[in-house]
Amino acid sequence: MKVIVLGSGVIGTTSAWHLAQAGHEVTVIDRQAEAGRETSYANAGEVSPGYSAPWAGPGVPLKAIKWLLMQHRPLVIRPNVDMAMIRWGLQMLRNCTAARYEVNKGRMVRLAEYSRDVLREMRAELGLAYDERAQGTLQLFRTQKQLDGTGADIEVLKRYGVRFELLDRDGCIRHEPALARVREKFVGGLLLPGDETGDCFKFTQALAERAARAGVNFLYGTTIEGLRSEGGRLSSVVTDRGTLTADAYLVAMGSYSPTLLAPLGIDIPVYPVKGYSITVPITDASGAPESTVMDETHKVAVTRLGERIRVGGTAELAGYTLQLHEARERTLEHVVTDLFPAGGDVARAEFWCGLRPMTPDGTPIVGATRLPNLYLATGHGTLGWTMAAGTGRVMADLISGRAPEIDMDGLGVERYPRAYRRFTPGPARSPADWTTAPSRAGAAASR
Repeated sequence: MKVIVLGSGVIGTTSAWHLAQAGHEVTVIDRQAEAGRETSYANAGEVSPGYSAPWAGPGVPLKAIKWLLMQHRPLVIRPNVDMAMIRWGLQMLRNCTAARYEVNKGRMVRLAEYSRDVLREMRAELGLAYDERAQGTLQLFRTQKQLDGTGADIEVLKRYGVRFELLDRDGCIRHEPALARVREKFVGGLLLPGDETGDCFKFTQALAERAARAGVNFLYGTTIEGLRSEGGRLSSVVTDRGTLTADAYLVAMGSYSPTLLAPLGIDIPVYPVKGYSITVPITDASGAPESTVMDETHKVAVTRLGERIRVGGTAELAGYTLQLHEARERTLEHVVTDLFPAGGDVARAEFWCGLRPMTPDGTPIVGATRLPNLYLATGHGTLGWTMAAGTGRVMADLISGRAPEIDMDGLGVERYPRAYRRFTPGPARSPADWTTAPSRAGAAASR
């Protein structure tokens, strides 16, 4: 069967690989010059099924007010008349209940755990190198209140058999020795030893190369202008290099998926939530993290990637703008220098931002649509890297007509009743207007 995959981020590339392994003729289309150049480029580096949880949860609305008032705030909202953002925000608020949080987290953990296992299989089979480590995630609590509030998450972890350890201050230092230098700044942590880390961009690039060798055709530098349907099926993809046809189509375009799907009457509540990162060269390995430390106060992850430290965080609601804001850079610098003051040289940091495709319930949209040959793999939010390998295999199974190895209940678009009704708030955005994430790399460019 001929399959077209739209998007060559980590989700699209892993899907293309698994589809090729299933015997399909696969073409990947992307506007960038190579794979993984947008949201997959400089994310926090975590493969963290244990930390998979929706942002919408009990108490989050009140916490959000507090976050907005912090100097180094994890949440930024730039007010504008954006009906899509308002609608998405209201849907998120409806998910801020204990019952919905438990359901949504369960769905996310199910896919994330499976994905981590698939990633391990792929790594063993292909021998891919991407600065990977398998030393877990340490969720670091600066206050006793944060430590005491872990009960609900721990219950879900127990239910799904996710390993964890609740650590006191000394336990945190045994796991991350560099924290001994700042032991007075935290009270304890939650260790998720099954989590991993790695450079998502390096992985995507390496896998794209293997996929190309396996026969996948990557059409880089190609702008997707629209989708055409005929007779209740998707009939073609219109690009600036011509019209392409296939037997099946997979949309894996992250935050830009809703714009592409809207003319088909498929309305998915995926909204771009901007995240920032800095990548810092290590100057003192003994003062750097061993794996990932998640600062619970600032919602910032500090991750070891080979000889670099990746610091990622912030949720900024501002539509599709990719403007870099210096205040966000200062927050990331504050966290890494506060917890690992001797680890790296922030004066030589690369500053970057990307758009996370977020659903209001946190769970990605993975599966079929009402058009029998159109499939979706989008809405992974901050967990695209965590869920990529499993998502790719699930999509290959579904498109091949096989039953996936995990329960797909609650992962598809059918959980959104509006998804099949056309709804375009305001003027439609032309693909020609989509922008590319900027970055400032190196000492000369970043300062």
